Amino acid sequence: MHLGIIITCLILAAFFSGMEIAFISANKIYLEIEKKQDGFLSRILTRLTADPSRFIVSMLIGNTIALVVYGFFMGELVVRWLADSGYHFSGIVRLLLQILAATVVVLLTSEFIPKVLFQIYANSLIKFFALPAYLFHWLFSYVSRLSLWVSNRILRVFFKTEGDKIPLFFSKAELGNYITEQMSTVEDHEEVDSEIQIFQNALEFSGVKARDIMTPRTEISAVEIYDSVAELREMFIETGYSKILVYQNSLDDILGYVHSFDLFKKPRTIKSVMIPVEFVPETIFIKDTLELLTKKRKSVAIVLDEYGGTAGMVTVEDIVEELFGEIEDEHDAVEEELTEQELGPNVWLFSTRLDVEYLNETYKLEIPEDDSYSTLGGFIVFHTKEIPQKGEEIAVENFHFSIAEATNKKIELVKMTRRD
Repeated sequence: MHLGIIITCLILAAFFSGMEIAFISANKIYLEIEKKQDGFLSRILTRLTADPSRFIVSMLIGNTIALVVYGFFMGELVVRWLADSGYHFSGIVRLLLQILAATVVVLLTSEFIPKVLFQIYANSLIKFFALPAYLFHWLFSYVSRLSLWVSNRILRVFFKTEGDKIPLFFSKAELGNYITEQMSTVEDHEEVDSEIQIFQNALEFSGVKARDIMTPRTEISAVEIYDSVAELREMFIETGYSKILVYQNSLDDILGYVHSFDLFKKPRTIKSVMIPVEFVPETIFIKDTLELLTKKRKSVAIVLDEYGGTAGMVTVEDIVEELFGEIEDEHDAVEEELTEQELGPNVWLFSTRLDVEYLNETYKLEIPEDDSYSTLGGFIVFHTKEIPQKGEEIAVENFHFSIAEATNKKIELVKMTRRD
């Protein structure tokens, strides 16, 4: 009889202490998402988290009651065991043995082990035990309210504070942890939910710089300020772009841009419909670029290199796509698919516009990364100090490159071999 009560009290104490730590450790975003789902369990979670302080107090009350009952019966059981052992112990020794036995059992079975498990699997266990937790929460509701009222009065009167409030809000770290958990459950052949992808993009957004998303100088389409409107119209038709840059003498002297819609105004000169651009350094974060363009009511910024020359351009659409993914409109040209093909062991055919970071992550190539370049083509040019010609063979560190396609301005396609 005594042993059954003791085991029941230990199970209850483990449950109460575990739910307390699970409630504190559970990912707040996970709880909020689960609460928004339709179903009985979602309503239970909503009621549990309505007053976090009172829920914690309810768990503490349940744990205290379980431990008090456990201590009473455990003490009697230890005394009986000592009496049956045939040894004679003094009153102090019996008391110390009672305390030691009861404490060791409680710490192992109802404190340390359950708290570790409930902390590791907080999200799953708080959902699994939501119903029994709510039943005890309801059972102890009057006692928990009274306990909170008394403790808050004491804190207010003697310590001049409003009492303990447990806010149920989530931090950036918790958002990151939730996204990591969700991404880890996605199989290679499955697509990530768009909401999860947007969350991930938002977390990475603050660390992205203008040079990471800009259209490079070699791919900029532009007209000179003195060109005719007919030439501008022809470039809009050829490129399919909605915005064309305007320069004077060279691309290092960008004056502004023209939007295709402005051609409906039937301008006589390009200058009459030209919109000034903003200039930003390569190292500026795109969140700051977006703030600048929004404040200035512009949609294009020219990215400058360390010498003040034009490195590329960034548009508001580019920045928004960094958050929400590719945005297609009727003016977007069909993007050419970049080549990435494995020809054999340690041999690949790559478009030089592929990011070095992407190649390292996807193919485990360990290509050195540097702030001076971001693409495979940039890596090759950085080491050769010139634009290689088609058919040229190049060795860089433990990589061998064979230029498959190239123009006098840039490399297009390379065959890459890694030498072990």
